[in-house]
Amino acid sequence: MLFQLTYISTASPSLILFDVETILEGSRRRNGRDDITGLLIFDGKRFLQVLEGPLDHVEATFSRIALDKRHRALVRLSSRHVDRREFGAWAMASHIVGPVTGKGDMVAQVEALTEALPDPNLRATLRGFAQIRG
Repeated sequence: MLFQLTYISTASPSLILFDVETILEGSRRRNGRDDITGLLIFDGKRFLQVLEGPLDHVEATFSRIALDKRHRALVRLSSRHVDRREFGAWAMASHIVGPVTGKGDMVAQVEALTEALPDPNLRATLRGFAQIRG
C-alpha cells in the first residue's frame, strides 16, 4: 500500500523562475531515490503538489518542504492510502505557468495531466486549482 499527500503553499515573494527550476531538479533527484512520484503545479504565486510513495518517505519529504523558506502558508489538503500509484512513473511531473513564465494554458495542461486519475476528488482539486487565477 502507498501513501498520497496533497498540499498547497504560497511562494516566497522573492521566488524567481530559477528557484522553481532548482526545486524541480532537486525533487526529481530525491524522489527517484526515495520511490516518490507525483505532480507539482506552480502558477507564479502558489504551489500545488501531490506526493505518493512509501509513507515514511512521503512524510519526510513533506517535513522537508515545510522547512523550506521558499514556501509559506503550507496547508495539507489531503492524506490517504492508495492501492496503486496514480501518477505512474513520474518522478515529479510539473507545470509552470503564469507570471513566472508569461505563457501557458494551465487549465488545459492540468486537465491533460489528470485525465487518467482514478480519484475524482483529487482530479477536481487539481483542476480547480488550475482554474483559480489571482
